[in-house]
Amino acid sequence: MSHRLTAAPAPTISLYLFMELVDIPYIADSKDRQLAFDLYSSPSATDGSMIVFVHGGAWGADDKSAHQVCARQLAIASHCPILVPNYRLTTKANGFRHPGHAEDILHFLEFLTIWDGIPDVFNPAGRGMYLLGQSCGAHILSSIFLDSSAISPTLTPSPLVLRATKGIALSEGIFDIDLLLTRFPEYRDWFIAAAFGDQVSYADFSATLLPLREPESEHASLRWLVIHSTGDTLVDQPQSDAMYAHLRALYGAAADAHVTRNIDQLDVEHDDVPVAPLFVELIRAFVEGAQ
Repeated sequence: MSHRLTAAPAPTISLYLFMELVDIPYIADSKDRQLAFDLYSSPSATDGSMIVFVHGGAWGADDKSAHQVCARQLAIASHCPILVPNYRLTTKANGFRHPGHAEDILHFLEFLTIWDGIPDVFNPAGRGMYLLGQSCGAHILSSIFLDSSAISPTLTPSPLVLRATKGIALSEGIFDIDLLLTRFPEYRDWFIAAAFGDQVSYADFSATLLPLREPESEHASLRWLVIHSTGDTLVDQPQSDAMYAHLRALYGAAADAHVTRNIDQLDVEHDDVPVAPLFVELIRAFVEGAQ
């Protein structure tokens, strides 16, 4: 099933109308900006739902502060608070590897279940949490919300987080590292070996091989949207094609209710996707349709 939209004008942003809180720690007493998040909320924000944007950057770059424009646009369009977390990054010197990045994001999501600074999305009446992963952020979310426990048992979300998560949008995602390296072999030395170790095969880390988490009832309302831009030269479309096919196979006869995609309407480069007006409209419509 495809998720298609016509172009919509970009929302007009009036900064003085926003509540913007930056560098909120999600680890107690931490002063590390990589373990903090920013919050954007417009006066039109409604109670009971929120969007979390997990940025990309090849597991070793990028920062939440680079996504202010996207967050502001999403806040206006969706009427939801937008939360943008950082996570610790890999460098060739620090030896920080997967699943550490995803552990940080899971810790952030679990922190939200007890934080009193957001609408109460985690109670049974709440409309829920919608997650957006860009590039390696899509791999991070997939590793948490599909069942990677055989390889990474620390990536096991609580039932509360699973129940509250109503939708996951994956944009320009890296899902199958071995497949990616057949197209971009230079990525091994650039960032893959540093983030995952120097492996002969990275099949163990492929999101396209992960099953659904149990119990199945926790996934009763979860919806997925796979997005890819035809103008992306950094991550090729076979990544999104493989993930879309895998998700539909997991849901079987119920796939139409759970999995959609948009792979032929956006035509911008990899890093420009989050600020494209059509992308913002896609996410708004996805969240609205999942509520």
